[in-house]
Amino acid sequence: MIGFSRFSLFKVRWLTLSILVSFIGIIGCSYNGENAVMATTELDVKNLIGQKIMLDLRYYCDDEGQPEKCRKPLTTLTPELAKMISDYNLGGVILFSENLQTLPQIVSLNHQLQQATKSSPSQLPLFISIDQEGGRVARLPRSISTAFNGNMAIGATYAKFNDKFAKITGDIIGKELAATGFNVNHAPTVDVNVNADNPVINVRSFGEQPELVAKLAYAQLTAMQKHNVIATLKHFPGHGDTNVDSHTGLPVVGHSLEQIKNIDLAPFQYAIDKNAVSMIMTAHIQFPALDSSTFISKSGNTMMKPATMSKAILTDLLRKKMGFDGVVITDALDMKGISDFFTESEAVIETFKAGADIALMPIKIRNRDEISKLNDLLDKLSNAVETGVLDKQEISNSYARIARLKSKMLTTSRNESAKTLSAKINAAEKVVGRQQHRDNEQVLSDASITLLQGSGELPKSIKTLQIFMPDDDKCAAMLSAFRKLSHTIKVDCSPYYELNQQQIESKIMLADAIVATSVTPQQSLAEMGGMDDYLRLKKLLGNLTKNKRIQDEKLQRLLSFAQSNKKHISFVSLRMPYETSNYRQYADSVITTYSYNQYADAVTGEITGPAYLSLAKLLLGQLEATGVSPVTIK
Repeated sequence: MIGFSRFSLFKVRWLTLSILVSFIGIIGCSYNGENAVMATTELDVKNLIGQKIMLDLRYYCDDEGQPEKCRKPLTTLTPELAKMISDYNLGGVILFSENLQTLPQIVSLNHQLQQATKSSPSQLPLFISIDQEGGRVARLPRSISTAFNGNMAIGATYAKFNDKFAKITGDIIGKELAATGFNVNHAPTVDVNVNADNPVINVRSFGEQPELVAKLAYAQLTAMQKHNVIATLKHFPGHGDTNVDSHTGLPVVGHSLEQIKNIDLAPFQYAIDKNAVSMIMTAHIQFPALDSSTFISKSGNTMMKPATMSKAILTDLLRKKMGFDGVVITDALDMKGISDFFTESEAVIETFKAGADIALMPIKIRNRDEISKLNDLLDKLSNAVETGVLDKQEISNSYARIARLKSKMLTTSRNESAKTLSAKINAAEKVVGRQQHRDNEQVLSDASITLLQGSGELPKSIKTLQIFMPDDDKCAAMLSAFRKLSHTIKVDCSPYYELNQQQIESKIMLADAIVATSVTPQQSLAEMGGMDDYLRLKKLLGNLTKNKRIQDEKLQRLLSFAQSNKKHISFVSLRMPYETSNYRQYADSVITTYSYNQYADAVTGEITGPAYLSLAKLLLGQLEATGVSPVTIK
């Protein structure tokens, strides 16, 4: 590694960059398998900063009018976007579910993206990233890939299986991402969920015990990285004790320094001490105990700095005290926890000043005309370096960290680059969503299902079963699960939100037993797609909140009526087990699955999902519930 101390002797545009470019040029030749010699003057400050930007390309329209209304998913790389990646030496992209439709299309898009870097000034491979946490946040289509039941389901298996399922999920997710052309996964989430009202983390966390979270995250991370997929620990310094979603607001964590060290930071420190983590994502959260300094927002208000903008947190704490020397990436800068208070360029400048290496989604590019926004942003950032607002040495150091990580982790890029597109597609088809992976998905679901009260099994005398689900798709998945199992019970399923009280009571009276389910909390923006659709989803989110209150009230009346008529009742939380404390008084059995994922089978079209099959097995006495809740239920 080049000694950074000598850089201060030279000007950024000359010998400093000559040394760095010589180093990067070796990597570029290794990646492309070429003997091209790069001119050292090619890589100026603007090119350095280009590597520090990661854009989303979720939507892209051919017309140049009203880009804010563009909702055409980008599924193949256009010539002008390929030129943008090359011309501006772009460091990375992040893809969302809208970009990912079929396996050949996904592989083709990622191939095109990587090819675009071959004529860039640095010739460094592109970071192609995704949020493939598993469970509620999974961007690859569930019908063709393996999404699993998520982190809290893994946490529920820890008591019996230790880190077995963390390793299995990390291995399979890593294999499937590598096969489709991704090299960065923004996972695992290491937030320690100690807040029952957390709207955005909840089941995305392994649990409430820092030691459990640390061990499972480490196991998943190392398994994933064996496939040259860079794992990202998030959200630093911790999103586990918030009751505000940073997509829609700016949360505050009031933990003491001792709590922060022992709870929030512990999983990050564990992976850092083991020299396992290469990338960490910041949180748009205020931590007064770590940094109470303020800034003036774009509206003129005085605000406390969020972690993403705090040098005390990203540099003094993470780098100097905790010893992290890898790449720091921000959470999406279009989230309202940032965008409400900073202009686009201000947000990037402030987070670079704080110590972040990569700015994630600082601007939107939705048509050809908007490509100039990237040039404008890079010009403003370059000017900030020239005027001393951004430190030249820190920009050089940051660029070197990115280049070092690409050299270390993306060593297979040369071989992959040499493969034909058809060879890549054929290879992916043998890996992604293969039956062995699906089998492991079901095994995790079976091992994680948790019995909180009662026996779980329906009485042998039951002949008719009425299931109440929040919606039609969940009913379809539940009925599909029962069809796969040998049983003699007559089963009906209804979405209770669509029924009036009289209809509900009529169905209850015709059944011997009742299974009532709930999903709490409602979906967050992280699961529904993100900020690009915020205005459209804002109304939907409001309706969901209103409808959730109505659903909960209806569910309580449903359970009370079934209990008063002496029906056998099983209550099932399909997501956060905290809610079971509100309903256990009515139920003979209380069960939690941590997941309600369902999808249409790619071959049969049948709605299915591993959690529903596990639940049906338990109700029919074909499965023993061995899961242990990794969070405390009052």
